[in-house]
Amino acid sequence: MSEYKTMPVISLVGKSGVGKTTALERILRELKRRGYRVGTIKHDTHGFDVDKPGKDSWRHAQAGSDVVVISGPQKLAMIHQLSEEMPLDQIIPMMRSVDIVITEGYKKGDRPKIEVTRQERGTELLCQAEELIGLMTDHAVDMPVPQYALDDARGVVDLLEELYLQNYSEVEK
Repeated sequence: MSEYKTMPVISLVGKSGVGKTTALERILRELKRRGYRVGTIKHDTHGFDVDKPGKDSWRHAQAGSDVVVISGPQKLAMIHQLSEEMPLDQIIPMMRSVDIVITEGYKKGDRPKIEVTRQERGTELLCQAEELIGLMTDHAVDMPVPQYALDDARGVVDLLEELYLQNYSEVEK
């Protein structure tokens, strides 16, 4: 079986302003501290621009290049022009050198989810219990899934290891 099919992919979801990015940063630091290779995918439904107008790579795209690669000694970026959004299952195979992929977003996707919720942003969740492997929250939620404080990255990574990473590491390494 190919690596990307067995690689764990978890989606961190939640309403705007609840602290998804902050929670993801904490989880990433803890995963890296434990020695994992991690990939992230940020889902942006509003459109984004990673290239600055006037720069060479921007000029390449403006002139008609369908794929622009920016390569340097420390990083590489590839910009694909798309006619429609690329499904998550087509993006994941591009991330072969990681142990786990965590998306920020994809709340409607079919991947296991951890929802971040903050009482001041409302107590109604985006997901049903069967979609969730856990919650990161600042208030008790009446739902039969593991619940962690907003700053409990260790607890969340313990859960990820228990559910996905130990088995993945044994199979793939």
